[in-house]
Formats: sequence, C-alpha cells, structure tokens
Amino acid sequence: MVSCVSSPETSWCPSPLSVETSSITSDGSESVLDLKMSSLSSIKEEDLHQSLPPCVLQDGGMNSVYDHQLEQAMAEAEKARWDAYRETVRRRKAEKDLIDAIRKTNDTNILYQEEIKLRKELEEELHKAKEEIHNMRSQIDKVNENLQLALDHKSLKENQIGEDSRTQSLQLFNEFSFSEIEKATCNFNPSLKIGEGGYGSIFKGILRHTEVAIKILSHNSTQGPSEFQQEVKILSKLRHPNLITLIGVNQESKTLVYEYLPNGSLEDHLICIDRTIPPLSWKTRIRIATELRSALVFLHSNKPHSIVHGDLKPSNILLDANLVCKLSDFGISRVLSRQDDSSSNNTNSTQFWITSFAKGTFAYMDPEFFATGELTTKSDVYSFGILLLMLVTGKSALGIKNEVLYGLKGGEMKSMLDPLAGDWPIVEGEKLVHLGLKCCDMDRKIRPELYSDVWRVLESMRGLCSNL
Repeated sequence: MVSCVSSPETSWCPSPLSVETSSITSDGSESVLDLKMSSLSSIKEEDLHQSLPPCVLQDGGMNSVYDHQLEQAMAEAEKARWDAYRETVRRRKAEKDLIDAIRKTNDTNILYQEEIKLRKELEEELHKAKEEIHNMRSQIDKVNENLQLALDHKSLKENQIGEDSRTQSLQLFNEFSFSEIEKATCNFNPSLKIGEGGYGSIFKGILRHTEVAIKILSHNSTQGPSEFQQEVKILSKLRHPNLITLIGVNQESKTLVYEYLPNGSLEDHLICIDRTIPPLSWKTRIRIATELRSALVFLHSNKPHSIVHGDLKPSNILLDANLVCKLSDFGISRVLSRQDDSSSNNTNSTQFWITSFAKGTFAYMDPEFFATGELTTKSDVYSFGILLLMLVTGKSALGIKNEVLYGLKGGEMKSMLDPLAGDWPIVEGEKLVHLGLKCCDMDRKIRPELYSDVWRVLESMRGLCSNL
C-alpha cells in the first residue's frame, strides 16, 4: 500500500519504480535483480506520469524525471550485481580455503598415522635387535665357557701326559758311570766333538748300543753345576715330541746324555756355513715353526707352574733325521711362580720369575726382561718372533726386526723372502712376517698368545705342508 504525502500546494505519491527499487535486498541474488528489472520495464508511462508531482507535469519535465529514475535504478542494480559477485567470489574463496584446510588436515593425519606406524615398526625392530644382541652375548658367553672348559681339559690331559711321562722318565732315566762316558766318547776324542757352548763340549758316542750325544761340563764353567741341576730337574719330568730326550746323567762329572740328532741345529741350516748342509725348504720352515710353537705351549701350560725356556735361539733347536725339531738346552730355564697378592681373587694372574741378572742371548732376549729382570712366558714369545723372522728371511737375528720393518715400508716384501727356501708363497710369507713382528713387539702385553693367535695363523698353513 503506497501512502501519499499532501501539502498545501500539491500532493505526491512515490512511484512504483521507487518502491520497487528500494525493496531490492543486498543478498547478491541475480534472480532478484532480474525480477526488479522486469518490474521496471512493465511500468506504464501513465503510471509514471500520474506519480509525478503536478509541478513537474506542469513544467513538462516528465521525460527528464523518467530518465533520471531509470538511471538511478540501473546504477543501483549494477551496484547490487557487483556486490553479489564479490560476495560470491568471497564465498567461493572461503569454500576453497576450507577444502584446502580439510585436505591438509587429512594429509597431516595420514602422515601422523604413518609416522606412528613407522615408529612402532622401528621400536619392534629395536626390540628384536636387542633380543638378538642378548642372545648373541649369551651364545658368546657359552662359547667362551666351552672354550675355557676345553682349554682346562686340554691342560688336564697335558698334565696327565706329563705325569705319565715323568713316571716313564724315572723308569728310563739312567745313571751312567764316568768310565762308560769315557768309553762312549773314546776318551773324549776330538774327532767325535760335534758342538761346544758355554756349558761345555758335546760329543757323539755309542752308549749301551745306542747312539747318543754327550754334553760334559767344562772345568772353566762357573754356571755349569747350577745349569746341570736345572736341566736335569726339567727334562727328567717332561716328555714331548719336540723336546730333546734326556737319556741319563753322570752326577760326578756333571755329564748329560741325550738322544742323538743327526741333522745338527737349525742354525746350521739357516747360516749354511758348511756347504754340505742343504738349506731348508719354506714348507719345512713353516713346519718347524709349528712344532716349536707346540713345544713352547707345552712348557707354558705346565701345572702348577709354567716353564719358560729363556734361551730360545737356532743353535738350541736340533733336527732329527726327518728334520723334526727338538728344543734343547734348558740350563737357564725357569719355573715361574704366581704373584703373591692376597688382596686379589684373580686366579689367572701372570706368572713370572725375577732376577737381578738377566741371562740369555742378547739378540733373542726380551727387552722387558733385560730391563726389569722379570721373566714371563711372553719372553719366549719375543724370541719365537725373532726366530720366525729368521725362518722367513734367512737374515741374522741382530737388527732383523728393524730391517724387516724397513723392507715392508718400502714395499719389498718379495725380496725379503729367503731365496734359499725355494719359491715362497707371497701371501703366507707376508702373514708369517707380520706374525713375527707382533711376537717381538717391545710391549709384551701386545704380543699374541701362542695357544690361540699364533696357532690360527700357522694352522691355516698346515695344508701347504701336508706332504712333509
């Protein structure tokens, strides 16, 4: 219902156009705009004319007013259209942002779930790894325990063998008269002399229908009596395939009677002063090193106290008819004692023997023993290392360690191998050189164990020497 405003001069009612345009809402709907435009087109000129004030009609400005209102309505419609468009764009952008946010949230949730799953898998793997490590440690402990039991069993067997050998040695140990000694050596005929050392002279002879080697004490020897007693004390209790056999003694003249070994000493074959003595092949040298290791392990595992040879050198390693080595000359060998430490429960503490005057041959002597007077089983390991280097290179003992180290640094491994031994396999030769250097390390704690470390290296070469 349109109300008219009256005044004293004239009365005027709003036109349908103004009513309709004023009722346009700002909700941005295009359908509303279309409706309003159609309403504008349906307005009759008469209606517009009737709605104009009389003053306008009287002035004849109907067309002008009509154009003005039409333009105003069109402007408002255009503005409403743009407002609706901007609102639509804003809403679409808001919807797009919402969709993107939802998508990102979903992606984040997926990544989070994957991370949780991965973390769970990693925790499970870590748990399995810890269990495997625990099982491996248990297995290692079990293996070590079995190894220790095996070593203890081995030591027990060796001690039993030693006890049996001692019983046998007491039965075979003979006391010879001095007249028998004289007869066996044809009154110590110089032509029968086969060696001489600090203790005295060694003669070849026949004693009770057995070929023997007879070592008689020199009158000028100051250490002879003590060395005689030490040799008898040790060799009368021990028997091993690679230890020389003591057949008997003469207490009066401090004479020792051994089995005769026809191939002389290892020194004779390494130095080759006598052209009639052939050099040893590399296979024989490896076998000799293996046999020597076995003899030392036997001495060091003696119970209740280890025995250290103390004078390991080529002249004290004798060879039988088959070039099997026999360790001899136990005059300065020592039975070790365990350190007296009542505060310690360690039953595996190092055994040693201390002296104020170190005896032995300097080129083969453990530097720590020479400096401190403390003799241990590792002192024999040092001497074994020097011997090993000599077997491989054929060089003399004095300065051999530095010479070999210098050759290794210069890449001259092949040229260091003794050509008299034949065609050395380079790999095995290099292994033996490195093993020898470890054995004669200045620090005895770094030196390898004969029963394990050295054994592994030499055992790997057994197949090469199987035909010997």
